[in-house]
Amino acid sequence: QVQLVESGGGLVQAGDSLRLFCAASGRTFSNYAMAWFRQAPGKEREFVSTISRTGGITSYADSVKGRFTISRDNAKNTAYLQMNSLKPEDTAVYYCAARFWSVSQKRDDYNSWGQGTQVTVSS
Repeated sequence: QVQLVESGGGLVQAGDSLRLFCAASGRTFSNYAMAWFRQAPGKEREFVSTISRTGGITSYADSVKGRFTISRDNAKNTAYLQMNSLKPEDTAVYYCAARFWSVSQKRDDYNSWGQGTQVTVSS
């Protein structure tokens, strides 16, 4: 498995931006599709975005489409989530996940997870 460490979360106001980072180690990063999920209090962990091994394929949850952008730098073993126009409903713990080879939007398809980073958006 690949080891993942998220960072970049924080407390912001509605309309602000944040950039999340996911640093990977332990395996060949470019062999893994990457994804971001989030979990709000009392809710299930939900898909946010995913990116293919080369970055050529991306997909987003409808709730973040047009506001969030996923990217990766295979030379730096890092994935990113740029979050713009944040809303209070984006408040959650954000998790980075890795899956060998192919992308997926299904939580159960990912077997490597980070510890999460808290994002709180005040109104």
